[in-house]
Amino acid sequence: MGAGAWSNPRPMATYQRPLVDRLVKAVRRLPELIHIVTGPRQVGKTTIARTLSDRWAGPKRYAAADELFPPNAEWIRNQWQLARRDAHARPCLLILDEVQKVRGWSEVVKSMWDADRREGHRVRVLLLGSSALLLAKGTSESLAGRFLLHPCLHWSWIECRDAFGWDLERWLFFGGYPGAAVLADDESTWRTYVRDALIESVLARDVLSLQRVTKPALLRHLFAFACHFPAQSVSYSKMLGQLQDAGNTTTLAHYLRLLETAFLVTGLERFSAGQARSRGSTPKLVVWNNALVSAVNLQSFHAARHDSSWWGRLVENAVGAHLVNHLHGVSYEISWWREGRYEVDFVVRSGRRVTALEVKSGREAARAGLDAFVATHRKARTFLIGPGGMPLSEFLSADPAEVLW
Repeated sequence: MGAGAWSNPRPMATYQRPLVDRLVKAVRRLPELIHIVTGPRQVGKTTIARTLSDRWAGPKRYAAADELFPPNAEWIRNQWQLARRDAHARPCLLILDEVQKVRGWSEVVKSMWDADRREGHRVRVLLLGSSALLLAKGTSESLAGRFLLHPCLHWSWIECRDAFGWDLERWLFFGGYPGAAVLADDESTWRTYVRDALIESVLARDVLSLQRVTKPALLRHLFAFACHFPAQSVSYSKMLGQLQDAGNTTTLAHYLRLLETAFLVTGLERFSAGQARSRGSTPKLVVWNNALVSAVNLQSFHAARHDSSWWGRLVENAVGAHLVNHLHGVSYEISWWREGRYEVDFVVRSGRRVTALEVKSGREAARAGLDAFVATHRKARTFLIGPGGMPLSEFLSADPAEVLW
């Protein structure tokens, strides 16, 4: 048999993310590839994998490496051998969760996968992981040409609207973590959950335990700093002045990169004509999910909604997060721009195509920054989000890759 058969899906009592159907089709149509689902914690990767398993009519095997003391490479070999044993009549679906925690995981996966191709074992493989850095390193070093990546990122407004009945304002404040959504009516409990079960879990299990971090307190302080200054460009020198035991700018830049690999915070570089990512000293901080911002800060939903300055930051950060969540990978470069007193919120480049975006949450839609950008970069397009341009709700409802070009 080819990719295996699929049983009729069970009626779903809860919301099902669109990725489920796409993944089902991909595993069925492309059995010759390893399928890898990557994304932050607590966004439903394991749920998606288990749904996929339920819809797989043949034998299946699920195992997770997400333990306090991760297993060694022999664990992968053992799980694979069991899947091979189960695949005697029909293809077996093997799902390995948090595989990046296994040291040398990619080399073992490559070895077992290549052996399957030579020996005719019918094992279909799905890998899950929450560290972009370790997964990217493994796939680039060992699995080139053997895998297909399926991003599973933070929940969009449309998903939260359809799943929880949220309006846009609620999503702009509470963000897109499905497990925390049921707690949103009790803001104190919600904030505690996001801090303890999400933020601390990710920092401890996906950053500090897997990377060499000589100053863990500084990394935590840097994350909190970014949440207090969402969608703002802050020089490293200013960070050094406000963070205790900050070391030097190289350390801060490295830690900011680690936060990005855990899908927490990105430091967008300043745009320059010949190179979208110009390694400068003033990154623009974008937090990947507004839930992180609201949980770290103490303002209530009601207070934030009536603080026009802070609400504008949440709106701008939500747009930035929408861009980094959807325009991932090498095909797109996201940055920001400033020249003198003129500034543009975001600049997106794909190949030779450049689009400058300005976000307005108030009544007036000033275009001075966009006009100044085009005067310097004449082939660039401009895009206004908010009053006078595309409504915020419409932009956040769409794939930015389809909207911008």
